Amino acid sequence: MRRGKGVGVIYFYPVTEHDRQSKYLLAAKRYWFQEAVLKMGLHDDGEWQITGCAVPPYYYRRRPWKPQMLSEAMENVLRRVEGMTDDMTDTWLHPQIAALLTEEYSRRWFPREDSVKAITGRLIDRYAGNMLKRNGEVTVLLGAPSDTERQMGMLRELLHPYLPRINRLLIFYEEVAETDIWMELGSHLDEYYYEYGLVPQLEPYQNSHSGTQECRTSGELRCGKITCGGLFLDYGTQFRYPKILPEKEAVYIDVVSGEEKERQLRRKTPRIPYISPLKYLDTMVKNGYDG
Repeated sequence: MRRGKGVGVIYFYPVTEHDRQSKYLLAAKRYWFQEAVLKMGLHDDGEWQITGCAVPPYYYRRRPWKPQMLSEAMENVLRRVEGMTDDMTDTWLHPQIAALLTEEYSRRWFPREDSVKAITGRLIDRYAGNMLKRNGEVTVLLGAPSDTERQMGMLRELLHPYLPRINRLLIFYEEVAETDIWMELGSHLDEYYYEYGLVPQLEPYQNSHSGTQECRTSGELRCGKITCGGLFLDYGTQFRYPKILPEKEAVYIDVVSGEEKERQLRRKTPRIPYISPLKYLDTMVKNGYDG
């Protein structure tokens, strides 16, 4: 991701009602002989420059986009952004745009991990930095077991500036038969202990219906009855329903930016703010400021 002067992220999002009222076209071109052009707007939050690119619902008149055609129009955006190179700028998709592209074309536009990590780190600093100094509590909701190594590596980097202040690190994980989680995570856990005297608390997710291995594999997993709070970092694709007491201070950051998880968190604990990299970008380009 590019820092300072220049473009950091190009964010493709659906045209909104506000955009339409501002005379954005519903189609990317007015006449059949024109090239499909996506409109751009530049937003600067003081550290990154975000190019918001609104995607109308139609390519021409009422003709929906074909995935290849939309991908080509997005490639044209990259060529129009001054000074843009692949190693200096990243791209981000709203889920509705990813659905239009289909899996075949959307993979090319997903953000790199260093971009996700950089924006998540900024969100932690802005929304949870002071809270971590006060209560020193972090709750981690790991996602797919096959991705544990990557998630734990990113976690260590995100928490590094705050580790001297952290006194409780609670990590929820999905159990895998014949796997010793302490052995699996040994290299990551040792660093917390030897460098900071911090012993992470590892807790398996619980099945909402029964504790059998068969149900645990196919049923919905939840965090169980263990109370938690502080900074929540969620790497899962599904919401796991952590138990947060009313008096607990908490900030929930969804690293993977799952739209459905925001709705579920608001239904369960409406007082806790939902924060994610995607929501951050969306707020910037749609409201014209960093919320």
